Amino acid sequence: MLTFIIPVRHPKNARNWDALKNRLAQTMSSIANQTTHNWQAIIIANIGSDLPPLPERFSVEWVDYPPNPKHDRIAGEDVEQLHHFFRLDKGRRVRAGILAAQKTTFFMIVDDDDFVSARLAEHAEKHSTHNGWYIERGYVWSEESPIVILIERFFLMCGTSHIVRADLFDYEALRASETSDYVKLMLGSHISIAKKLADSGTPLSPLPFAGAVYRVGHAGAHSKSGGLFRTFIANRKTLRNPLRVMQAALATRWVTSSTRAEFFGC
Repeated sequence: MLTFIIPVRHPKNARNWDALKNRLAQTMSSIANQTTHNWQAIIIANIGSDLPPLPERFSVEWVDYPPNPKHDRIAGEDVEQLHHFFRLDKGRRVRAGILAAQKTTFFMIVDDDDFVSARLAEHAEKHSTHNGWYIERGYVWSEESPIVILIERFFLMCGTSHIVRADLFDYEALRASETSDYVKLMLGSHISIAKKLADSGTPLSPLPFAGAVYRVGHAGAHSKSGGLFRTFIANRKTLRNPLRVMQAALATRWVTSSTRAEFFGC
């Protein structure tokens, strides 16, 4: 079984909770579109949070964590301190979901505004002894945009990017503390997971197909990302280099009915 873990921020850290709920509902629809029934999803949310209706195979693990005091970036503030608080908040929410899961083979952390391929659970089901996968290729999309951009090394950009066999997590370390470096780096950040597992002799493999859609450019984006066009096409670095312009053009795809069926659940 593949278990999707979806950490949801504290309501006080949401600029617009209704907008967050709407994006979360879309993310849930994407996950619920899996081509096999061998999966479950756990949302981690603060007690009392107003959540959208849950599809089948979804459950909620309620927590009572305080708001992240460094959720919004302030000009001149230490970036590493921001990373510390973000990884702590996300990491302990993911930890709560992992410890609540029952009878699972793989975990995948999914940010509450992204989309995943409908083929993930079936792929995991067919390769149940594998260590897991990192998403090498995925799409970037802005809300309402008619295009997506296919990017390489997706796993370094988006938090929705790893499927890891459950027994590769150190459950002793997870149970011991919710604020440890292990929790912050393995669960609260997507940057170091693949390297840490490779260093321990249990490397992940690249997923053999585009595995997720990274939603960018909205006011509640975790990464404070800019819009699709401005960030990935019309930025100075791209426009000054004809080769980059060509690469951006070749990576651009129309959002087709098949794209919607696989990733958006509609």
